[in-house]
Amino acid sequence: MDNLSHSVAGLAAGELLHRSLPDEADTNQQRMRHRLLLVTCWLASNFPDLDLVLTPLLPSPLGYLLHHRGHTHTVLYALPQALLLALVLWLLWPAARRLLRDSGTARSGFVLSLIIGFALHLSMDYLNSYGIHPFHPFDSRWLYGDMVFILEPVFWIALGMPMVMLAPGRAFKAVLIILLAGVPVFFTLRGFLSWGSLTALLAVALVTGVGQSRCGPHGRRALILSFAIALGFVGVQSAASHHAKALVASYLTQRDAGTRVLDASMSAFPANPLCWSFVSVESNEAAGTYGLKRGVLSIASQMTPPSACPENFANIAQQKSVTPAIALFTEHQGSLQILRRLQNENCHFNAWMRFARAPLADAGGSSDLRFASTPRGNFTTLDFAAFTDAECPAYVPRWGYPREDLLLPSQ
Repeated sequence: MDNLSHSVAGLAAGELLHRSLPDEADTNQQRMRHRLLLVTCWLASNFPDLDLVLTPLLPSPLGYLLHHRGHTHTVLYALPQALLLALVLWLLWPAARRLLRDSGTARSGFVLSLIIGFALHLSMDYLNSYGIHPFHPFDSRWLYGDMVFILEPVFWIALGMPMVMLAPGRAFKAVLIILLAGVPVFFTLRGFLSWGSLTALLAVALVTGVGQSRCGPHGRRALILSFAIALGFVGVQSAASHHAKALVASYLTQRDAGTRVLDASMSAFPANPLCWSFVSVESNEAAGTYGLKRGVLSIASQMTPPSACPENFANIAQQKSVTPAIALFTEHQGSLQILRRLQNENCHFNAWMRFARAPLADAGGSSDLRFASTPRGNFTTLDFAAFTDAECPAYVPRWGYPREDLLLPSQ
């Protein structure tokens, strides 16, 4: 997820935790604990993304692909990260250190804020199609939620609005409200959000904002409601994603009975459970080929056909309708023999395949088709010519191959 989503989730969790604990002995300690839990939960919910400092260990693009969402995004390595963060706060924040020495309640809250922050980060990163491998080294497979867009305004609004209402000063609070509500309006005008999504987001902002303003300094109902909205949205997206995958699989099977549908990577439209982008992966062992298809679909095509989805994600001009619910952008067919030969003979490609979920490869290079439409181009592209005389890379993490089902002949 984006770091704004991680931040508002961490801050809201820290605030809710603070309000759920017994008060401290005096007002100064209470204020100090409030700041400590907010800062700790906020930092913990962003801390794993410091893995970006590891990207220079491998040449581009392998460094980013294999080290971002890498070891710092695992349950095992969350523990040393939490200890490091706790040590930094202990050493650099004397007032917090005094509070933790004097108050058992503050110590409990501090430990809980660390646990909650790291758990939030891993859980939220799981939700989209990029994936994580949280159980490495015991299980190094990538896990994909395929249910929430990587920049999700529902989280910004539902979890951010209560925190905005707690900001000091009317003028500062007004500016934050305008910014928080204005961003979805801007994205709607630019064709990234539907007007229905915008209406729902503004309604959530109103409900959570007014609710928080009426809660006072100790009330928890608005924050609980905010997390309930966020979790409810995730539940709706999960059900919609499963239905969308079933639509893709049904279409592909009916189109070619000889194909084996291996995967359908789903990317939700922001704040929109009806519209989805997808990349499918198929295999035909008898023909020695594999297929990739990229397109858009609607799970309620009678109400919102693919052509009515927000235009800047739906790529309406490129759509080729194949069913009332599904429109394709591109279709590709690759050779299983070439893919497997590259994996065995090209060590850079072998490393790259530890990330690629939708690999489009030929003799010149490879790209993961999931990221074919990013604004800055496909950041996963591996140009073989750039590595012609390069030694095999060191420091390659031992993640599982997402497309092991293509690399190994089916039985």
